[in-house]
Amino acid sequence: MEESRADGRNPNQLRPFSCTRNPLDRAHGSARWAQGDTIVLAAVYGPKPGTRKGENPEKASIEVVWKPMTGQIGKQEKEYEMTLKRTLQSICLLTVHPNTTTSVILQVVGDDGSLLPCAINASCAALVFAGIPLKHLAVAIGCGVLEDGEVILDTSKAEEKQLKSFAHLVFPNSRKSASSKAPNQKEEDSEQGLISSITHGVMSEDDYFNCIERGLAASSRISDFMRTTLQKQAPGDA
Repeated sequence: MEESRADGRNPNQLRPFSCTRNPLDRAHGSARWAQGDTIVLAAVYGPKPGTRKGENPEKASIEVVWKPMTGQIGKQEKEYEMTLKRTLQSICLLTVHPNTTTSVILQVVGDDGSLLPCAINASCAALVFAGIPLKHLAVAIGCGVLEDGEVILDTSKAEEKQLKSFAHLVFPNSRKSASSKAPNQKEEDSEQGLISSITHGVMSEDDYFNCIERGLAASSRISDFMRTTLQKQAPGDA
């Protein structure tokens, strides 16, 4: 029997989602993504001419800047920046605008757990609103493992303090690509597997694959929400 969590959710239950399109006027695209009380504002600027030193000028470059709620950026935030950069580079069509840089600025508005997955979802939505060419959308989910081996999804801040380990998983958005494809081109290959996987703590192989299985099942719910939101709020739609 599945036990109820402190906030009344069952282990597989996600917090309510919301996404606001282009809340920032001066950005080329922006999104306010909320998962419960965890809220991240993502702003996209670019593509701008030129790439930074060390970047391949034959491809577009993605720059990520993380802004915490208060204080200075620390080691954890720098790791978030690197993870976000790798993830966003993997879903963007970097050959479309070579020798350009697109900046993604993340402002944390509220942090009640699963912050990095929320930021990834916000970034993906903002890239779409900015018209940045993507191979496909991506959805992120946080999976926590309790001391007794129970896996819980979309963890709150209080729950994260009780975890033995956790995994932040990023999956391709299921069933539909964000970029145009040839009519007969199959999408199965691009819609299976993991884009990014970040784990912390002591996690057995069984725990890890349990997280992937549960996370993949939950990602379809986030995918449905994201597609519905992007279609509903697409430019030119009534």
